[in-house]
Amino acid sequence: MFKRIIAVSGLATVVLMALCLVKGIEFAYATSPCKDTSQATYQSCLFEASADYWLTIAKCDNLPTPQEVAACKAQARKDKRDEIQSCEDQLNARLQICVALGGGIYNPVINPANFSSTIDNPYLPLTPGKTFIYEATTESGTEHIEVHVTNDTKIIMGVECIVVRDTVTVNGVVAEDTLDWYAQDTDGNVWYFGEESKEYEDGDLVSLSGSFKAGRDMALPGIVMKGDPKVGDIYRQEYAIGEAEDMGQVLSLNASATVPYGSFNDCLETKDFSPAEPDVVEHKFYASGIGVVLEETVQGGTERVELIDITSE
Repeated sequence: MFKRIIAVSGLATVVLMALCLVKGIEFAYATSPCKDTSQATYQSCLFEASADYWLTIAKCDNLPTPQEVAACKAQARKDKRDEIQSCEDQLNARLQICVALGGGIYNPVINPANFSSTIDNPYLPLTPGKTFIYEATTESGTEHIEVHVTNDTKIIMGVECIVVRDTVTVNGVVAEDTLDWYAQDTDGNVWYFGEESKEYEDGDLVSLSGSFKAGRDMALPGIVMKGDPKVGDIYRQEYAIGEAEDMGQVLSLNASATVPYGSFNDCLETKDFSPAEPDVVEHKFYASGIGVVLEETVQGGTERVELIDITSE
């Protein structure tokens, strides 16, 4: 009986310690809603890494030879370490964003009466019928991108959004096909209300990653272009936690860019990044009256996407 009491007491102590640890985490991060969200997303990431690991172990155990099983499990352990490191990098990136934005919740007020599907912001005019054509040289070959502003609209959160189709082909084969939804508010800010993104390999649909719709599953719209941009402005371009968290920051209002379509001065230059991919940073250059003329990956790659033509229906 005495041993049983000690055993139960020991179990209770372990449970109590676990609860205290959880509470300790809560208290440590209960300094702002933004940090709380970042920590919760981090915990989710860790659980996902663990789930991936054990699922892989299950598959390893079904291999025909001990050597294959051992090699498979060794790779699984390495992948888990890499995933955990990625979770930590994402947490740090999110916490830095919290500092930059002040740490409060992100909850923009969306009043449909203050929005229009007519988008005439000088740095991002989206005129129905226009197609912006870009190209880039990648390791997989020539990437051809056509951004077509359709005549279609879609109602999201009560807001009439214009539909823009973004199609990417590599060596003539479709790699991505995305529908993006935009609207402009009365202050001239261009908002991004989500996307339906499809990725293909060898003609087969392989992923819908990145897809989200504002107002569904607590996803929220973000600003992709300010109505009155100032150097230093930092803003969320989209907000679907764990799925779509792109950020933008204004770096310059007088940058220059030269692409096949022409040379441009007084461009708006932005830094585009995401806590989901903290090692990747892009700079985008917007020419007044045209929109995006150049995208450069300055960290995590070397891709350069250049405007080569604009057509109209």
